[in-house]
Amino acid sequence: MTPFDQPSKIKNLFICCLWPSRVLRLWTCRRPRTRRNLLVGTACVIYLGFLVSQVGHVLPQHKGGHQKISSRSLQDAAQTPFLGIPLDGTLSPPNFQEPQLGSNGTLLPPNVVYITLRSKRSKPANIRGTVKPKRRKKDATRLSYGHHFPKATFMGWEEAFPQQAGRATHAAGTMGAAIALEASKYQLDERRHKGMIIRERGHQRPGRISGAVKAQLQPEETPEDPHWGKALRVWGMWEELQPQLQPEESNIRIYSESPPSWMSKDDILNMRMLADSPIESIQELPSHKAVLVVFARGPSTTGTACNQGHCGIVKRPLDMSEVFAFHLDRILGLNRSLPSVSRRSEFFQGGQACPVILWDSSLSPTDNSTHSSVRLTWGQYQQLLKKKCWQNGKVPKAEWGCTGIHHHEWSKMALFDFLLQIYNRLDRNCCGFKPLKEDSCMQQGLKLKCNDQDAINLTHIVQRRHDQRHLAFIDNKGFFDRNEDNLDFKILQGINEFPASAVSVLRSQHLREKLLQSLFLDKIYWESQGGRKGIEKLIDVIERRSKILLTYINAHGAKVLPMNE
Repeated sequence: MTPFDQPSKIKNLFICCLWPSRVLRLWTCRRPRTRRNLLVGTACVIYLGFLVSQVGHVLPQHKGGHQKISSRSLQDAAQTPFLGIPLDGTLSPPNFQEPQLGSNGTLLPPNVVYITLRSKRSKPANIRGTVKPKRRKKDATRLSYGHHFPKATFMGWEEAFPQQAGRATHAAGTMGAAIALEASKYQLDERRHKGMIIRERGHQRPGRISGAVKAQLQPEETPEDPHWGKALRVWGMWEELQPQLQPEESNIRIYSESPPSWMSKDDILNMRMLADSPIESIQELPSHKAVLVVFARGPSTTGTACNQGHCGIVKRPLDMSEVFAFHLDRILGLNRSLPSVSRRSEFFQGGQACPVILWDSSLSPTDNSTHSSVRLTWGQYQQLLKKKCWQNGKVPKAEWGCTGIHHHEWSKMALFDFLLQIYNRLDRNCCGFKPLKEDSCMQQGLKLKCNDQDAINLTHIVQRRHDQRHLAFIDNKGFFDRNEDNLDFKILQGINEFPASAVSVLRSQHLREKLLQSLFLDKIYWESQGGRKGIEKLIDVIERRSKILLTYINAHGAKVLPMNE
C-alpha cells in the first residue's frame, strides 16, 4: 500500500500545499502584530496536534504486523459499523497475528463477528400428517434377570456349580415370591399363565399369525425345584408385560393430532384391525379367487366373528389398486367402497404385500354369474338412467322397471370407475377400449361378443340389506397403465349429472396433496409402491384423467349437483 492510498494522507498533503499562501495572506493583512502572531501560533499548534494524531493511527498498521494491539482498539473497531462492505466475498477479515492473552494465559476470543450468507435449501413439501413428530423417549429399566437366558443355561449352572446354583435359586425364589404376591391380584395359576405367554408371543408384532394357525407350541417343562418354578414365573410375567412397556408401532400411522377429515372413526378402527390384528383362521374362497381370514377376537365361530366385522378378504398382490381406490373414494366424498389396507404375512404370496378388504356381512347376497344383487343388462341400465328413478323423492312408476337404487348412485359409480378405469362393472366385455392380453375380457374371449351390447349383463352391482337405495363398490381393481387415448368412455355413457362434492375436489387442485396425506397412513402400501416417488406416479395418472373428465363435463353440458341425500 502506497502512502497516497489513504484519504488522511492526501488531505494532509493538500493542507501542506495551501499552507504558504495562507501564512503569507495572514502576514500581509492589516492587523496588530501581537494579535497576528497569536493566530499563527494557535493554527500551528492545532495542525501539529492533528498531524501527530494521524501518524499515530497509521503507524501500527504498516510496520509489518508485529506490534500488539490493545483490547481498547479492538473494541472500538468492533463497535464501528461496517459501512460499504461488499457482499460478494471480496473483502477478507483482518488477520491479527498475535491474539491477546488473558490473565491466566488462555487465549481470549477476538471481538470480531463474521457474517456468512447461506442460500435457501430447496426441500420437498411436507404434507400434513406425514412427518413423524420428535418425542422424548422414556427408556424402561430392564431387569437384570430378564428372560433372555434359556432354561438350559440355568440347568447347566446347577449341574456344574450345585452350591452356587442353590444360592441363586434361593435368591430367585425369594424375588419370585415377592412378585408372586403382587401377581396374586390377577389369580393366575401356572398353566393359565403359560397359555397367556404363548398367546402373547403371537401378539408381540402386528400382522403375526396366532397360535391357532401355527403348529401347537409345546410348553416347556419346569424343574422339580419350586424355586425354579417361581423364577420362571417371574420371567413369564416379564415377557407378558414387555409388549405393554414397549408397544409395537402400528402399520396405520397417524402422526398428526387427528386423522384426515375424510376418514371416519370407523374407517380408522377397521384399518387398524385389518393391518395389525393377529389372524386366527384362514379359509379359501374359490369363487372370489381370494382367502377369507378371521382375526382373533376371543372364542367365537367363524360366522359369528364375520358378522361382528372381524373378517377380511385377502387378494392377490396384482389387486393392490383396491387400496388406492378406497382412499380415492373417501377423498371424493363418495363413501361407497369397503375399507382396504395392505398387509404382509408368511402365509400369503410368500410374504408379499397383499390387499386386505373388510368383509361386510350387511351386503346383499349375489349370484355366481354376475356377482350382483340386482340383475341388469346394459340396455336396461340405459333406460333407468333416462327415467331418473327415485330422484327428488319421487316414487317411480311400475312400468318404468326401476330398481331400488337411487339415480345418483349411477353417477357416483361412473365417475369413480372412469378415474380408475374399472371396466368390470359397466363394460365387462371391454367394448369401449382396446384391451390388453392380460385383461380378463381377452382371456375369457368376451371381447368378441360386443355385437349385441344391450344384452350384456352388468357385474358387481351390489346393495346392502338394510339400505337398498345405495350401492356398495366391491372389486375395485383399477388400471393405471391405460393411455389417455385409450380410455373407456363407455363408462360415462348416459350420465348427465355428476356429484358436486367429487367435482369440487377435482377442480380444487388439492387432489394430489390429499392423496399423499391419505395413502401415507398405510405404511405397507406406501413402501410396496416405492415410497413417495412411486405414489406420485400413480397420482399423476389420476390427475390427467380428472382433467379429461372435467373437459368432458364442460363439453357435454353435464350438470354438477349435490348428491348427499
